[in-house]
Parts: sequence; C-alpha cells; structure tokens
Amino acid sequence: MKPRPGLQLGTASPEETRELGASVGSVLRPGDVISLTGDLGAGKTTFVQGAARALGATDPVLSPTFMLVREYRGRIPIYHLDVYRLERVQDVMDLGFDELLGRQGIVFIAWGDAIEALLPPEHIQVELTIPDGESHRSLELTWYGRSWAARIEHLAAAVERWRA
Repeated sequence: MKPRPGLQLGTASPEETRELGASVGSVLRPGDVISLTGDLGAGKTTFVQGAARALGATDPVLSPTFMLVREYRGRIPIYHLDVYRLERVQDVMDLGFDELLGRQGIVFIAWGDAIEALLPPEHIQVELTIPDGESHRSLELTWYGRSWAARIEHLAAAVERWRA
C-alpha cells in the first residue's frame, strides 16, 4: 500500500474538528474505510461525530473504547471501531472485522495504524496530533488506492477551509 501525499489541515476547537469531520463525511460512500491515528485525546471521536452527522446519524457518537465497535444508522451504516486495547490481530478478526468491511457501510477505525496490515488497499488515514503547548489540532489526511486518486480533488475541495 503506497500512501499519497497528505493534506495538511488544522482546527482551532472541537467544533471545528467536528465540522472538518462533516466535510470529509460529505464525500464518503459505501465501503469507505477511514483509519484514525495520532495522539491520545486529539479528537478522533470528535472527528467521527462530525462525519456521522454528515452521513445522517442522529444518535450521539460515543467513543468505542470499551465497546470496541459501535454502529450508527444514517443514510449509510456507520461502524466505529477502537482497536487500542486489542493485543493481537486475531482479536480484531474475532470482532468480525472482515464482515464489517463487507457490509458496504462506512468504517472508522480508531488507532487504525495498529492494524495497518489488515486495512484494505483503498482507504484514507486521518492523523490527529496536538502540537506541544497548543490548543489547536493538526491533522494530516493521507489517501491510499486508485478509487481515492479519482476522488481526492473533491475531498481536497471539501476540506480547503482547514488547509494549513
């Protein structure tokens, strides 16, 4: 899987992170996988809250840390996984990871870099970091695969407001 150059983005508040997530969510389609990586507490769930809102989910989006997988109903089914506490690749498979990918929903994976080998060749990665001593968030959006090559201009336009 060869990554493409990332889009450098920044947000100044949790609400802006939600708005950025909503902008990304507006270009997602069935089968898309989004790997969320970065600093602990940087806003992975906050990002998913915005994306889920854009996808029509009305239930509150909560961190899946202790549930491991949360499902939300929107125009497209939304699956939010957290693999932070899982110790083995087999644990991810036991969650029904392959089945989730085959359901033609949108799959968000917190700590997706921990299962990089399991990610499909077509996905995007959103890395959220907290610069030292800063209250804002830095985000890098990287895309993988041919389907994203055809969609990256639309995605870049959707997130232009937050370009660093």
